[in-house]
Amino acid sequence: MKLYEDLLWRGLIKDVSNEEEAKKLLNEESVKFYCGFDPTGQSLTVGHLVQIVRMLLLEKYGHTPIVLIGGATGLIGDPRQTSERKLLTLEESLQNADKIKMQLSQFLNPQNSIFVNNYDWIKNIDMISFLRDYGKHFSINYMLAKDTVQKRLDVGISYTEFSYMLIQAIDFLHLYQNHDCKIQFGGSDQWGNITTGLELIRKIEGDKASAVGLSSPLLLKADGQKFGKSESGALWLDSELTSPYEVYQYFINASDQDVITYLKTLTLLDKEVILDLEDKLKHAPELRAAQKMLAYEVVKLVHGQKAIDEALRVTDALFSGEFSDLTESEFKMISKTLDTLRVDENLNLIDLLVETKLAQSKREARQFVTSNAVSVNGEKISDIEYELNKDNSYYNQYVMIRRGKKKYALVVMK
Repeated sequence: MKLYEDLLWRGLIKDVSNEEEAKKLLNEESVKFYCGFDPTGQSLTVGHLVQIVRMLLLEKYGHTPIVLIGGATGLIGDPRQTSERKLLTLEESLQNADKIKMQLSQFLNPQNSIFVNNYDWIKNIDMISFLRDYGKHFSINYMLAKDTVQKRLDVGISYTEFSYMLIQAIDFLHLYQNHDCKIQFGGSDQWGNITTGLELIRKIEGDKASAVGLSSPLLLKADGQKFGKSESGALWLDSELTSPYEVYQYFINASDQDVITYLKTLTLLDKEVILDLEDKLKHAPELRAAQKMLAYEVVKLVHGQKAIDEALRVTDALFSGEFSDLTESEFKMISKTLDTLRVDENLNLIDLLVETKLAQSKREARQFVTSNAVSVNGEKISDIEYELNKDNSYYNQYVMIRRGKKKYALVVMK
């Protein structure tokens, strides 16, 4: 299967500016393409995996990725549907840009890719040049017609955010002229910005310019909810913000309606493998083979083999209640997932049950202990005077408290 058809099958193409030219560039040539990431936060989220996977697919087929970090556009803020973003300082934007560049370098080898920061050229454009050389090519009517602007007209949009599309258009023109970049990819919410870039290239380079733009659908759950949100908020690609175990749990609990879409858009699995998993889902959904493969592949892609092995061991330990074989790094992973209480002195188990919210009161805590419903590091405790100390902890600090079959809390002794 050729690349363009593979992208279509995976659901990674929604809009395309010139399908004939796009097929030619993707299927028959080896070209440079770019995708931009604004450093509005210190980490990308699982939702960015759609673009990362698409870049990896194009790289696999022989194309060269240009990874654009928006040190300049991050200072402006792409218009959101609801309200204006909080402006970052230059220092914050550039610090975030460095972190995101390092994050993306884990997926795309810098030796086979081109990493750029649009602050490097946008900072050199003065206001007069911006208005004369770029702003003159677009009418207000053209800019008002863009979907991102239309959605903000009722609540208002500042000139700062209104100008964002022109700055992104300059990016495409700069990469086209200086890196021979022929393709820009982005989510469907970026389509207005992408086409503005194409229009700027056409007006400056002429009608024979061969640049094309493509967008992918925004990834939503089957019920229409936003993808990539857990009960605690966004799922970050930074393991310090979201542990590999949390990512694994999110995807292993994917619904039957969502899992095949996620396999197509968030993994590099071949079509034959995904079709086989789809068949298993249809005939033996109780095995959850598709969900297990999805969770495994996403964590492996984002964090590596060691992290998925650790996530699986933590999953097994929380299911079985046996923690003695876990490594110190695996306990650290648990500490980012479970309710964790940090203490600097020996405490009575009854008090700890209340403080970790495994019991609502000391009276209830005593009932749990005397009825053999509480275990500490896998050992049943029936003594209401039991005290935790470092002598009965893992790695001289970690204590797992379990109430019943599924209620856990972690105590970390300083």
